[in-house]
Amino acid sequence: MANQKPRILNDYRDLLWSLIPLLLICVVFAALAQQCSFSPGKPATGNIPHFDVTSALRDDAHTLPFPIRQPSLPDRWTANSGSRDTVTGEGGGTLSTVGYITPEGTYMQLTQSNASESALADHILQTRSPSGTQKVGERTWTVFHVQGNEPAWITDFGADRVLIKGAGNQSAYMTLAGAIDAAQPLRS
Repeated sequence: MANQKPRILNDYRDLLWSLIPLLLICVVFAALAQQCSFSPGKPATGNIPHFDVTSALRDDAHTLPFPIRQPSLPDRWTANSGSRDTVTGEGGGTLSTVGYITPEGTYMQLTQSNASESALADHILQTRSPSGTQKVGERTWTVFHVQGNEPAWITDFGADRVLIKGAGNQSAYMTLAGAIDAAQPLRS
């Protein structure tokens, strides 16, 4: 029989000596995976992933049964993501979503869909309800806002609806809304 001390005599020091090898193993795996870094002070800005927004929206225009627009945005607005989704149920339809990083480093989402405004709002915004309107050019946007969350704007283009939301300021919303309003539908 091994020479072990009774369990009653184990204390916090024994626990610490047991955890030290586990912590060292975790640090080694994290370093090998390069998934953590030490940066005293403020966080460093990472690289924005490349996303070919032109190809993605042209493909959506060719595939989806509603008009797709590609906004012409100012320099330093960088597309970083895109996806498709489906809204099921009454008033449902297909969604085409593109994400942008603004020059200020905030994320803005542009979603185009043939779903009804209420189905689109319920799918993307869940518990939010309309809180007003915003006029950009000749187009009126319905504003959805819940205190503490990012606002969302939805407008109706007839055959499709457009939703914008994100962490951007009022200027970012106005820029994206104006650019999508000025954009002509892509040819399929």
